[in-house]
Amino acid sequence: MAEFIVAVTGGIASGKSAVTSFFNALGIGIADADLAARTIVEPGQAALEEIVACFGSQLVVAGQLNRQALRELIFENADARKKLESITHPRIRELLAQQCKTAESPYAIVAIPLLAEAGKTHYDWIKRILVVDVPRATQKSRLLARDNISESLAEKMLDGQASRAQRLAIANDVISNVHDLVSLGDGVKRLDSIYRQLAKA
Repeated sequence: MAEFIVAVTGGIASGKSAVTSFFNALGIGIADADLAARTIVEPGQAALEEIVACFGSQLVVAGQLNRQALRELIFENADARKKLESITHPRIRELLAQQCKTAESPYAIVAIPLLAEAGKTHYDWIKRILVVDVPRATQKSRLLARDNISESLAEKMLDGQASRAQRLAIANDVISNVHDLVSLGDGVKRLDSIYRQLAKA
């Protein structure tokens, strides 16, 4: 069981998935908030039933949550978004903590994209925070290429997240992802060595 837990966070299109993949390749257990968010709304889960009770059965198609319809519903409605978060976030945190603590590795990684936005108070079991850092201009160009979206939508998505400065303010460690994957992998190996020592201590 892993007691030493490191959160990986960063803005959209910063390369968090690449970083966690490198850690995973080194034998480190990974818990992912995005995957947890999908798991808790699978058919038969209490969160799905609560979402339907709150927002209506039109959000379920063939037994599955229509995530796109839900996104559209809460996008411009702050009250609806808060209500959804009150249903999903506690369950996501509980699942992530459970996955980390049962990881069979010296330490565990938990990927939380919106950690700077959510605040650390709900994650008192996290020992360290690693921020994947890239300039906003790099995020934007990657986002445009990856999602094939308009520039105005890319700007809106970036504006909807914490700023680079806000993310860096919560970091214990920072890994820059402006070079190639080899450099990124080398950076992960260095951090892995540090985390293994800290986990022993």
